[in-house]
Amino acid sequence: MADINAHMDKTIDSLRHNFSKVRTGRANASILSDITVDYYGVATPINQMAAVKVPEAHMLVVEPWDKTILSAVEKAIAASDLGITPTNDGICIRLPFPAPTEERRRELVKECRELAEQARVSIRNIRREQNTRIDRDEELSEDEKRRAQAQVQKTTDSYIAKIDKILKDKEAEVMEI
Repeated sequence: MADINAHMDKTIDSLRHNFSKVRTGRANASILSDITVDYYGVATPINQMAAVKVPEAHMLVVEPWDKTILSAVEKAIAASDLGITPTNDGICIRLPFPAPTEERRRELVKECRELAEQARVSIRNIRREQNTRIDRDEELSEDEKRRAQAQVQKTTDSYIAKIDKILKDKEAEVMEI
């Protein structure tokens, strides 16, 4: 059971990570976590080479510690699929996050639901694999197998409920104006 909980926890963490990348109109520093910049021949994430600040709800400020890479950071952000145009003032880069339209918020909610469904499928696959292991175990009696499978189902249901709660919270955040 510890093994199944560890796998399901990883699925929940992955879902949270994916949700953190969904742009809600609010500035969120984690949106830059996957953008890398060529820094002396090494692809380095922006958050490891610059201070990323959120001075207000709809503005993100990236201030590189090495000012010589300011233009490289700006180009990397512009080339990413964020859909935000960076503004360089010579000291830092400002990223304005415009509030999404009602239609765009509905599209973002759809994306979130798809990500949640992928997480549910992953949880169900973990359940199926565990049930297969239980069925193949020759040392367990039929009653023990049924009890183990019931325990796996109970764990699966609790993780599906967690996914539903995380999705509900994210939908509320996205739809908030």
